[in-house]
Amino acid sequence: MKPISTRKTELEARLALLQGRLAGIEAELDSHETKDWDDLATEREGDEVLERLGQGGQAEIRMIEAALARIVAGEYGACVKCGAEITEARLDSLPYTPFCRDCAA
Repeated sequence: MKPISTRKTELEARLALLQGRLAGIEAELDSHETKDWDDLATEREGDEVLERLGQGGQAEIRMIEAALARIVAGEYGACVKCGAEITEARLDSLPYTPFCRDCAA
C-alpha cells in the first residue's frame, strides 16, 4: 500500500498542474482581440471547448482539495458514505475518490 505522504504529494502535483492549465485557459479566453466576424466565430467555437475543459479542471480541483482535506483530517482512504476502506487499486485510478466501489456505483 502506498504511504499517505506519497498520495498527498501526487495529489498536490496534480493540483498544481491543473491550476497551471486553468491559468493558461483563462489567459487564452481573455486574449481575443479579433474584430473580423469570421475569425470571431472560429474563436468562439474554440472558446467553448476551452470553457468545457476549464469546467472539468475546476471540478477535478475541487475533488483533489477535498481529498487533501481528508488527508489532513486523517480520513483519507475511507469511504465518506459507508466508512469502508477504499481499495488500493481504486485509489491508484482515482486518488481523489471519496467513495468505495460499491457506494460509487
